[in-house]
Amino acid sequence: MSARINPDRCIACTTCVVHCPVAEATPRFLGPRMIGPACERFRRMGLAEDPSLHYCSNCKNCDISCPHGVPVSSLNMMARAEQCLRRPPGLRDWVLGHGELTARWLRVLPAWLKNFGMLNPVTRKILDVLGIDRRAPLPAFAPRTFRQMLRRMRQPEGLQKLVLYPGCYIDVYDPQTGLDLVWAMNRAGYEVVVPDPLVCCGLPMVANGFWQHARSNAESNLKVLARWRDQGVPVVTACPSCALTFQQDLPEYFPDLEQTYGACRVGDAQEFLLDCADTGRLPLPEGEQELRVVYHAPCHLRAQGNGLPGMELLRALPGVSVRNADAGCCGISGSYGFKKEKYDIAREVGATLFKTVRESGAHVAASECGTCRMQIVHGSGLTCLHPVRILRQRAEPCPKKE
Repeated sequence: MSARINPDRCIACTTCVVHCPVAEATPRFLGPRMIGPACERFRRMGLAEDPSLHYCSNCKNCDISCPHGVPVSSLNMMARAEQCLRRPPGLRDWVLGHGELTARWLRVLPAWLKNFGMLNPVTRKILDVLGIDRRAPLPAFAPRTFRQMLRRMRQPEGLQKLVLYPGCYIDVYDPQTGLDLVWAMNRAGYEVVVPDPLVCCGLPMVANGFWQHARSNAESNLKVLARWRDQGVPVVTACPSCALTFQQDLPEYFPDLEQTYGACRVGDAQEFLLDCADTGRLPLPEGEQELRVVYHAPCHLRAQGNGLPGMELLRALPGVSVRNADAGCCGISGSYGFKKEKYDIAREVGATLFKTVRESGAHVAASECGTCRMQIVHGSGLTCLHPVRILRQRAEPCPKKE
């Protein structure tokens, strides 16, 4: 585990408390300053952990707002890791933390059977008893994974290579968005490669207390990606949480792995495409029909500090008007909003965003994060798409099925 971050960098200004969506939604969470830097001082003396630590959603808004750059969320996640070593998480948290592994085990079953097994009322009641709220939206398995579909695609020859880290959501549940991204990269002059050994970035494991499993995945991924980085091949992802994990979390949690394999900063795919559009490498479609979009910036995108490239890419499309919802966190925070004791908190956190989306007058909502999109649909009823999906739909009103 990483060396401890110095909690004395915190000056107790409470800026993080003001910006913490969970602290605002429930009194059961003492807030990021108390649970993070303040409690860390007691933890170093071997005193008992405050039980409200598990209410931290790891949304990173405390990190974004801290004027002194204290990684409060990392303090919380490291403390949770030690807490879980003493009291291992239960079956519910294992399931939520190992979604990719579960999907791999179930790959031999057809999608309709998996979805029936997961989404029927009887199973939802059982999951509710397990601790996954029956009201929470669960994603449906796609008939084929993105990687399976990519292997059957014929990409143009003679293009530069680009490595795409797909992330679990696109790979297992939303492969069409991955195919749309491949389409866009091909137009920009890049052949997309997804190395087979890549696995989950580890963020769900960290959030649910399975620290050593996250470390194992991190080492596997860094070993693979380092080979492509050393060849000068760009590496991007369409998922903000995956990007933030590689850019910020893994170096903080496992600095020895970075010393072994070197830094591997996985870039934002929308930022890459926006640069391609600005330099003329990516021709933008000329859509005639007006399209009004309300855009939600995922917390883990804002934490990267590279602006809102997905929104800017949409604004560059002719005929598309984009409103930034600017209404805070959606509340789901990966697997946080699925949990029975946190479902209502997640809904309260996202209430302002849901209201903003409903009242926006937009034809469609947009966001890069898969679980954010699912939560927006659940809370507002409006269709929510990845920006690259909208980009392709403007070029091909009825995109081909690969």
